Amino acid sequence: MSAELRFATIGTSAICERFIDAVERTDGAQYVASYSRSLAKAHEFADKHHARLAFDNLDTLAGSSAVDAVYIASPNALHAPQAKKMLSAGKHVLVEKSFASNTAEAASVFACADENGVVAMEAMRNLYDPGFEETEHVMPQLGTVHAANLRFSKITSRMARLRAGARINVFDPRLSEGALMDIGVYAVEPAVALFGVPERIAAAGVMGNVPEEPADSPYRLVDLSGEILLEYSKMVASIGYGKTYDSLIPCEIAGDLGTLSIRSIANFSGLGLSMHEDKGMIYDTGKGSETNLHVDTPHNDMVCELACFLKATGGDKEARSRIARFRQVTLDSLAVMDEARSQLNVGFPSDMATQFK
Repeated sequence: MSAELRFATIGTSAICERFIDAVERTDGAQYVASYSRSLAKAHEFADKHHARLAFDNLDTLAGSSAVDAVYIASPNALHAPQAKKMLSAGKHVLVEKSFASNTAEAASVFACADENGVVAMEAMRNLYDPGFEETEHVMPQLGTVHAANLRFSKITSRMARLRAGARINVFDPRLSEGALMDIGVYAVEPAVALFGVPERIAAAGVMGNVPEEPADSPYRLVDLSGEILLEYSKMVASIGYGKTYDSLIPCEIAGDLGTLSIRSIANFSGLGLSMHEDKGMIYDTGKGSETNLHVDTPHNDMVCELACFLKATGGDKEARSRIARFRQVTLDSLAVMDEARSQLNVGFPSDMATQFK
C-alpha cells in the first residue's frame, strides 16, 4: 500500500467535489481515480480534479492495485452492493449517508468489511465535527435531560421540478431516497448517538406522489418533510426534517439545570449554553444569560471524518474504537428510519416484503 491512502470516487456530484477538496487539505490522502457509468464523464471528472485514472466498470475499479479506498456517493440504493464489491476486493470504503437502504443492508456491509479485514465507515460528517464533541462534553452540565428538539430543513430547487412532473433521484424510493434518508438523517443520527435507542417511535410526514410510478406501486409515496418523536424513559426527542420549508428555529437539548442551543445540527455550530435561574413567579422562561461556546469547525468539515477514517485504516486504536461506536449508531439510526418509513408507508425495493403492509 502507498504511504498515502489512494482514493477513488464513485459519483461525480458536488459532494464528491467537496470530498476531493477535503482530500487535498489532508495529509496522508491522495485522489487518484473517478468512476462513472459513462467513461467520458469519468475522464472529464478525473481530468478536472487531476486524477490519473477513470473507470466505467466497477469490477475493474475493485481490481485496481492503484486504489486503496473508495468514497461512495451514488444513490442510496447502490451504496450496499457497491460497498460490498469494493470491500470484497480488499478496499476500504467511506460511504455517504445514508449508509444503506435499511438496517439489514448496513449489517451485511459491516460484516463484509470484517470478513475482509478492511474499514467500512459512514460519512456522517456531523458526528465527527468538533461541535459534536463539545456537545457531549457540555451535556452533563444540563442535569437530567428531558427534551431535545433537533431540526434540519431547507427548501430545495428540485421540489419545483418534482411538482412539475419530473422524476428526481432524491425523491425516488426505488433509489432508497426521500427527505428522511437525504436530510432527516442529519438529526436522527445525533439523537441516537446522544440518547441511545428510543423505546417508541411516532412519525408523521408531508407526502408526495412519485411521477410516472403506477398508482398501485409500493414505491408510489415519498416523504417530502416530516416529524419523528423518539420516546425514552425520561425524555422525548423531536426530530424535524424536510425539503419543503426553511427551518429557522435553533435546535436545543434541554435539562433541568440548563439548555444547550445549537444553531445548525448539520455541523453542530453556533452552540450556546444557558443555565437555569429560579426567578420566582414570572411569565417567562427562567433562564440565565447565554454563554457562547467557541468551536473551531473547518470550512470544509469533511476533513474531520476523513482524518478519523485515515487513522482507522492505519490501525489507530482510538480511531477504530470511535468508528466502532458510530457503526452501531448507523445501525440503530437506520432501524429508527426503517420504523418511521413503515409508519409513513414509504417502501424501498431492498426492504423485506413483509416490512411494509
